[in-house]
Amino acid sequence: MLSTTTVAARPEFTVTTVTCRSDHTHFSAPEVRDDHRLVLVRRGRFQRQSDGDRADLDPTVGYLGVPGEEERFAHPVGGDVCTVVTVAPGRWEGAVDPRAVYIDARIDLAHHRVLAAVRGGDIDYALTEELVRLVALAAGWPIPRSRPTDRALVTAAREAIIDDAPESVGLQSLAASLKVSPYRLSRVFSRHMGLSLTRYRNRVRVGRTIDRLTDGETGLADLAAHLGFADQAHLTRTVREHLGHTPTALRRLLTETN
Repeated sequence: MLSTTTVAARPEFTVTTVTCRSDHTHFSAPEVRDDHRLVLVRRGRFQRQSDGDRADLDPTVGYLGVPGEEERFAHPVGGDVCTVVTVAPGRWEGAVDPRAVYIDARIDLAHHRVLAAVRGGDIDYALTEELVRLVALAAGWPIPRSRPTDRALVTAAREAIIDDAPESVGLQSLAASLKVSPYRLSRVFSRHMGLSLTRYRNRVRVGRTIDRLTDGETGLADLAAHLGFADQAHLTRTVREHLGHTPTALRRLLTETN
């Protein structure tokens, strides 16, 4: 079951929230869209197949789509919620090529600022400006195609980290659970994602920090402990490394609507 809610619209773009409650393990029938679009996963995960390539999508991996592209979807682990930004033909085309993209912490923050701008109601300036920033950032980190076995290994590692699986507590235990050496896991992950496992794990934790601050979290020491940081200083260093802002400054950015 698929439901869509348009939260902002202009002739040049639309911003839509898409909620899928499907749990089908097989790929759907082919669909063909007629727009440029950026799809960002807020919650859950699913799979997309297009142009002979398959992408495993979650809050750290989204995709850019183009008109005429045939795509199919599968939801083997349940439903998901996404933000879909569609762009009219002839607008921002230079920034939109078909591919899966890594959603780093900067893009995650830009996504949250788009949603804040939607709530603020200034579509023609505040929201449009945030959308331009978001699309430009998302176009800058494509994920290359890789062998199915490598993609499956990277996907399994990502899922373990996102799910806080016990084996994801360290590289050695994570590699053992995936039945590969730590060297192979580290090498394949870095080659496929373009960043180390360590940075990816911290990106997931920074994403959770963004979510918690968006929801009104104020106790940084408790937040650091809950997310597995050594202390509040460790949280602050990591957030600043990924976003260029302290958690306090980040809270202000997330509440700005203009």
